[in-house]
Amino acid sequence: MRERHDDRSGRAPGMARRRFLGIGGALGLMAAGGLTASAALARRPPVTGAELRSAVPLPPAFQVPLPIPSALAPVSTSAGADRYEIIQREVTAEILPGVRTPLWTYGGTFPGPTIESRRGRPVTVSHRNELPVPTVVHLHGGRTPAASDGYPTDLVLPAGRPEADHDMHDMHDMHDMQGMGSGVHDPRAVLSRLTRAYTFPLDQRPALLWYHDHRMDFTAPAIWRGLAGLHIVRDDAEEALGLPSGRRELPLMIADRTFAADGSLDYPALDPSLRERPGVREPYLAGVLGDVILVNGAPWPVHEVDAARYRLRILNASNARHYELEAVTDDGHRLDLVQIGADQGLLAAPVTHQSLPIAPAERYDVIIDFAGVPVGGRVRILNRLGAGRTRDVMAFRIAREVTDDSRIPLVLSTDLPVWHRSEAVRVRDFSFRAGRMRDGHGWLIGGLPFDPARSDVTTRLGDVEVWRMAADVHHPVHLHLVGFRVLSRGGRPPLPHDAGLKDTISLRPGESAEIITRFDGYRGRYLFHCHNAEHEDMGMMANLEII
Repeated sequence: MRERHDDRSGRAPGMARRRFLGIGGALGLMAAGGLTASAALARRPPVTGAELRSAVPLPPAFQVPLPIPSALAPVSTSAGADRYEIIQREVTAEILPGVRTPLWTYGGTFPGPTIESRRGRPVTVSHRNELPVPTVVHLHGGRTPAASDGYPTDLVLPAGRPEADHDMHDMHDMHDMQGMGSGVHDPRAVLSRLTRAYTFPLDQRPALLWYHDHRMDFTAPAIWRGLAGLHIVRDDAEEALGLPSGRRELPLMIADRTFAADGSLDYPALDPSLRERPGVREPYLAGVLGDVILVNGAPWPVHEVDAARYRLRILNASNARHYELEAVTDDGHRLDLVQIGADQGLLAAPVTHQSLPIAPAERYDVIIDFAGVPVGGRVRILNRLGAGRTRDVMAFRIAREVTDDSRIPLVLSTDLPVWHRSEAVRVRDFSFRAGRMRDGHGWLIGGLPFDPARSDVTTRLGDVEVWRMAADVHHPVHLHLVGFRVLSRGGRPPLPHDAGLKDTISLRPGESAEIITRFDGYRGRYLFHCHNAEHEDMGMMANLEII
């Protein structure tokens, strides 16, 4: 059986007056002419969005120490499960030296606290919302039952809002007016007062996951203000490999931000309160780019390391910025980046890169060996797609010679799923491109903006499918619940960094790609969407119903 999910709206109206930095003002051409016109952009740097400029003095690079997010302690560990509690609250913190910045946080820090868990050991995280707006929590990369997946309309309502004083029926009636912005009603939404417990079975491969806000229409500004944290899944088999561990395993959440004159995080929201009107000012419709690169919440940090191998668990938590990372010594020598894992855990075997592209929401597990760098030397992590201050990411300073007993095995994992085209019960086609929504211009999947009340894809539990996707500009496409393998790009074999099991694929301008997956795990309503967070908020999501 072969099914097609085509653009049913025809060619979207032109957007010639829309100007977007980094794609040459050509978004209107693509909306009018589709992928044929946009294919010409495939040779341009993959930068989609407009950059905000900070209004405060910025510190020099490589002076602020790299913070390591603290691990969250469970409030209970019983009956083979762990329970955690997180309060979502506003704090003021020092991100830029000497500057106080208001943040929305998980547990009072940015990034939020890291949750460390074991494969197959269930975790329940109770979130209490003390912020001024509704929130939703999604564990990105988690194999999670639908009730805990963080569907965008399953809001946790804060104290002091009118909804909290009504019964659940009245809350659904008011749901159109408050907290969703779009005015779209979702009859299946589940609203909670103040707190909600999310349960994660974690019956999945060990991997670096992350949790973030997923509220409909307001995901981008909520993440921008600080609602993001890491969740690491481990198991015995991975720990027996001899990979760098302990203080030589570093989680690195990379995110760009911009600072206003008063020290606050600048963001071009149409409604700065993030209560009713979603969206951003016109120059930033393709994505918001910051001019300060933060790693674990610190600007262009530096970290002291041994002359040994280190394991870098890298997440791109930026709203729209893409990176192409390279490690360069001060004398211009590039160090190998040995990839051992992707979004959904370890590869079958290591893949060596000189540079590594990473799109929003992608994760890469990389080994870098500092043994050949003299004590006192420096290795900079640079972004080949950046310019000026956004070319720098962070640095490592080699402090001492040591004995290193870590290793990189030739075989990393033997439990990667293998699916063949012949197993696919259907093939679906999707276009990701600019178009017209009911209230103006937006970003569409198959010619349609997101509607929580509409079923876009229905598949049976256990079905294998091939999805063919095509993009106008850069779209990092994320599937909830399942991991997938990349089959091809533009009719050619996958790229080296496509190895392993992924949950987010970076479609480049004018590019098409094929992926294959099995929809297993749980029944229910899930999502797939672009993880350029501004695109996501402006319609580029679709429903995935597993029956």
